[in-house]
Amino acid sequence: MVAAAGIAIAGDQELSYGPAGYKGLIREPYIFSLACFASIGGVLFGYDQGVISGVLVMNNFGKQFPLLANNATLQGWMVAVLTLGAMFGALVNGPIADRISRRWDLLLANIVFLIGSIIQAAAINIPMIFIGRFIAGLAIGQLSMVVPLYLGELAPPNIRGSLIALQQLGITVGIMVAFWLDYGTQHIGGTGDGQSPVAWRFPLALQCLPSLILAGGTFFLPYSPRWLMSKGREEETLQTLIRLRRVDPADPRIRLELLEIKAACIFDREVIEAKFPGITSRFILATKQYKELLVVRHLNRRLVIACLLQVIQQFTGINAIIYYAPQIFKAIGLTGNSIDLLATGVVGVINFFSTIPAIMFLDRWGRRKVLIIGAIGMGISQLIVGTLYAVYQHSWLEHRAAGWTAAVFIWIYISNFAFSIGCVNWIMPSEMFPPGVRSKAVGVAISTNWLSNFIVALIVPRMLKSITFGTFYFFLVFCVILIVWVYFCVPETKGLPIEEMDKIFGGNQGVEDMARIADIRRRLGITIGDGVEGYSGDKGSHEGSEFGEHGGAEGKTAQVSHHET
Repeated sequence: MVAAAGIAIAGDQELSYGPAGYKGLIREPYIFSLACFASIGGVLFGYDQGVISGVLVMNNFGKQFPLLANNATLQGWMVAVLTLGAMFGALVNGPIADRISRRWDLLLANIVFLIGSIIQAAAINIPMIFIGRFIAGLAIGQLSMVVPLYLGELAPPNIRGSLIALQQLGITVGIMVAFWLDYGTQHIGGTGDGQSPVAWRFPLALQCLPSLILAGGTFFLPYSPRWLMSKGREEETLQTLIRLRRVDPADPRIRLELLEIKAACIFDREVIEAKFPGITSRFILATKQYKELLVVRHLNRRLVIACLLQVIQQFTGINAIIYYAPQIFKAIGLTGNSIDLLATGVVGVINFFSTIPAIMFLDRWGRRKVLIIGAIGMGISQLIVGTLYAVYQHSWLEHRAAGWTAAVFIWIYISNFAFSIGCVNWIMPSEMFPPGVRSKAVGVAISTNWLSNFIVALIVPRMLKSITFGTFYFFLVFCVILIVWVYFCVPETKGLPIEEMDKIFGGNQGVEDMARIADIRRRLGITIGDGVEGYSGDKGSHEGSEFGEHGGAEGKTAQVSHHET
């Protein structure tokens, strides 16, 4: 277990807006609907990744691009170029999201995505396909970074994990829709030489529709309250919190949350000014903040956890299992459409439905417990599939029961992946970091995911060819590593406000930082006990207030812990 360390900038008050899990979602329909809408970004992510596999095997696509259809290396790069674009898009998106806001970053990503999708759907040569894929990849990288970041900053602590997990649900929806759409459109004009170009152009063009919906909806989405406060727009922060939390403006929890966010922003700004005096260039400052992620111990620890989650997610074997499933099903005697339906269609459905428990219960069960349970299930599945393949790889037809057992454990593996690390790897990076480096750190973590994805895509076919069943044992090792690492090294973050993550990750322990925190508390009227001194919404700055609005310290202490069940 990891010992708690550090202190909360805003004090020790407990902030609760209601129960965790599905009960909390039911009581917060407004923010739940916002999160569902923003998760269309995940749908685009899953759809664009999933649609290309069906397009590649369509007859008319092969006639239009014969070199691409008959060259496995080119096909591999066609898939990989999106991954490379996504890696770059996620990495550079942190400063962009800080500059223009999470909200408008969503709009920008959709504009880029539309350009890439149109180029793909209208392609008349191979370079157009590759360019369109890379541009779409940039947008997918942006979306995969900014959607969980945005949801994490909107959400109250009690349902933050559930709301961010909607990103993974959106991805599974996109993959599932892409498969079934490809499965249907391949029959336009027949599956032979008479197949219409619409069979593959329509699925590529259709992804523009959800992108247009999300782009249009960004004009109605709220700003992240934490981004607003970082820009000194305190009045808008207060109004946004009131709108998001759906409570009375006089509710002391709103006052406390506002002060927590404000205190964290002031502390972050003052530390930056003290560490980097005189630096006005955004580029130079961003560069130094990226460097701090690597050299400041408590930030480095968070970054290691965030990035290792991404690496281990890929190396537990999700792509290997999905890649090898068709061969397993073919080996047990299934042919034609049955293989596609069982290996891809059913896997997509299982992936979707297995993500739902994470949305309903992850904020009750906790990140650690879900990761460990999922890793155990994935490890057992890898062990059984690998062992069955080692024993029966040359005699599946004589042992069909063993083949079906392998198929079932492939599905069990998918289920365990979906509700555990498939969701948690989006959640933890978006909630662990302090405001000044949060977007940059999330960008680094998500780009690590895409880099790991790219590496696994390169090595898995070679591993399956050279060591066959040993590939499953290789990924089993990472499942075991995940269990041990989470148990000993990964702290629990459920239910903790983002501004209080220093309690478990450390930071702010030095004498100078402690003095700065105490001064910020005094200036904002945050007591060390269980309440907040009367917080005035009237204009007129509190002495020392960084942002110059709301900050009275008059009146009596307000009780802020509202326990609801």
